[in-house]
Amino acid sequence: MERSLHFIEHIVEEDFKNGYSKSDLRFRFPPEPNGYLHIGHVKAICINFNLGERYNAPVNLRFDDTNPAKEEQQFVDAIKENIKWLGYQWDAECYASDYFEQLYVWAVELIEKNLAYVDSQPSEDIAQQKGTPTKAGTDSPFRNRSIAENKQLFEEMKAGKHPEGAHVLRAKIDMASSNMLLRDPVMYRIMYKTHHRTADDWCIYPLYDWTHGQSDYVEQVSHSLCSLEFKPHRDLYDWFLDALSPLKESLRPKQTEFARMNLSYTVTSKRKLASLIEEGIVSGWDDPRMPTIAGLRRRGYTPQALRNFVDAAGVAKRDNVIDMSLLEYSVREDLNQTAPRVMAVLNPVKLTISNYPEGETENLEGEINPEQPELGTRSLPLSKHLYIEQEDFKEEANRKFFRLTLGKEVRLKNAYIIKGESVIKDASGNVTEIICTYDPKSKSGSGTEESQRKVKGTLHWVSIDHAVPIEVRLYDRLFQEEAPDQNKNVDFKQHLNPNSLSTQNGFAEPSLQSAKAGERFQFQRLGYFVVDPDSSTTQLIFNKTVGLRDNWAKKV
Repeated sequence: MERSLHFIEHIVEEDFKNGYSKSDLRFRFPPEPNGYLHIGHVKAICINFNLGERYNAPVNLRFDDTNPAKEEQQFVDAIKENIKWLGYQWDAECYASDYFEQLYVWAVELIEKNLAYVDSQPSEDIAQQKGTPTKAGTDSPFRNRSIAENKQLFEEMKAGKHPEGAHVLRAKIDMASSNMLLRDPVMYRIMYKTHHRTADDWCIYPLYDWTHGQSDYVEQVSHSLCSLEFKPHRDLYDWFLDALSPLKESLRPKQTEFARMNLSYTVTSKRKLASLIEEGIVSGWDDPRMPTIAGLRRRGYTPQALRNFVDAAGVAKRDNVIDMSLLEYSVREDLNQTAPRVMAVLNPVKLTISNYPEGETENLEGEINPEQPELGTRSLPLSKHLYIEQEDFKEEANRKFFRLTLGKEVRLKNAYIIKGESVIKDASGNVTEIICTYDPKSKSGSGTEESQRKVKGTLHWVSIDHAVPIEVRLYDRLFQEEAPDQNKNVDFKQHLNPNSLSTQNGFAEPSLQSAKAGERFQFQRLGYFVVDPDSSTTQLIFNKTVGLRDNWAKKV
């Protein structure tokens, strides 16, 4: 059954009734290349590209590159890679800088219409004169400059004849407007910075509100979709389009807002994320605890899981907070279908099967993935000496403990039933070795009566003779507080989770010896893990992606 339409799709369907054809549709994703994309951007990417897929309409990737002080080519490259990794392909690759000349021509047109002027006040004075939401602003003393003087000053700004901060170009709208953004907004500022694409061709750069709608028009974007914080900008978006004579009503783009992706236990401010890197709290933009696409990818999240998460969260008109558990659920659901099963022991203790032949190896079989039986099985070598998890053994235990203890039986997964017999301890009384016996007739899947015998516990294990040493990085949520940056009077870093990363050395079954960076696995009974890029031919490193179930609620 097809899902119901979300409100943006209803808008598009209504546009069809009012004369739009599918050939009129064009969408766009317009990131600023001043950092790495995060989980909030995933929603915007999915909304635009999913609409493109639904209506077989083109989607542009347009870089809003109007601030050379913060933008770099490395961010452009990372954004393109992230979108491709999510499984989307754009139609046209565009840049706001492609339109610098046209935007300048249109700005001159507004000056000639007496709808823009050069203001020579310091930025502090301009801000003070804006007024407040309940108090009208006051006119700039330069608001009534002549058209000729404004044109000359603007040309001089473009020619590099004035220092930074000396002048700005402002739209002449309404200093008493109830919408503060319409109180003569700044359109251009002087900046002597080298642009990553236009180099030093320009020293005046347009601001977002002047650039955005006109770029949409040039590209013939039909529906300009943005998050709710841009709703007040819509009046200005339309005012600029109204003010420019070449724009035909039938070709005008229109802005629509949707609720942004607010995720619990997370911050997505680029400034705050950058501070975590600068202070050494995380290792970089791709640290697996970061909410960036690069971080989520390194942690082992899949493109399909992120797309499923956005779909499950829905497209709403009002901001709300999506619980992190929904994202983790989406990851589990996808990895359950796709991740090969393997056995690994992260907190090992030695187990010896006393009646198993010394020096013998038996190759057992385990399913690669029960959700995909067509993948077949993998070989699991069994020998006399094994590793199991320390947590899976208690010398003395109550009847609710269904793992290994002395005098009771459990099954080794894909292998035999064993019985705890005795232990060997060190001088401090710690168990260093567990001695067991096994039932040779109880082999899993052998069809014998003994193999059908029911025992309550099943343990994962690794043969010591065949074990592959691994390093495992256990990641948890970066913050302990659901809304770490909600209180503006408290430093959000006070809510950091001190246990967001721990490292253990363990052992894995030999099938993982050839595992490559980015490959994901289910460590049976432990969770989902991914091979980290730091791995080498001599050192396998795994990142924990997510546990097999949501245990976070039990912690807080």
